[in-house]
Amino acid sequence: MGLLIPLNIMIKTIQKSLSSLMLIELLKGMALTGRYFFAPKITVQYPEEVTPQSNRFRGLHALRRYANGEERCIACKLCEAVCPAMAITIESEQREDNTRRTTRYDIDLTKCIFCGMCEESCPVDSIVETRVFDYHGEQRGDLLYTKEMLLAVGDKHEKQIAADRDLDKAFR
Repeated sequence: MGLLIPLNIMIKTIQKSLSSLMLIELLKGMALTGRYFFAPKITVQYPEEVTPQSNRFRGLHALRRYANGEERCIACKLCEAVCPAMAITIESEQREDNTRRTTRYDIDLTKCIFCGMCEESCPVDSIVETRVFDYHGEQRGDLLYTKEMLLAVGDKHEKQIAADRDLDKAFR
């Protein structure tokens, strides 16, 4: 009985040595690589191919206008108050017709966490997050979006924004 334990250990050691000498692990790895080499590829070749995107995707911010061209924002500052990252800065003034409008509306996208709370809090659906995800900034100041820049994004993507809003209302 005392000889069996050392004999078993010796046999396992010889098996490991032969396995290592014959490069069994390397051959198993090469077989696995060979199987996946001929399998269909799942890589998306961006920007030629684009993956499907959810209607709820939250990307670049935009300010919307009414159909008559007037900006929607009434400077209630709810979005500024609710922003957990404090990325929104709003300044406003009273107009001659006793309505309040923004004079300054800035969003610092380097601070923004794209939570969508600004969009949810807006009573007039002025600030929205579009489906635009391919924007960049080479310097920190490039991602500070001003009121004019946000309105331009809104004007450019208004059809898609309106379609998404209609789709959201249909599911509620």
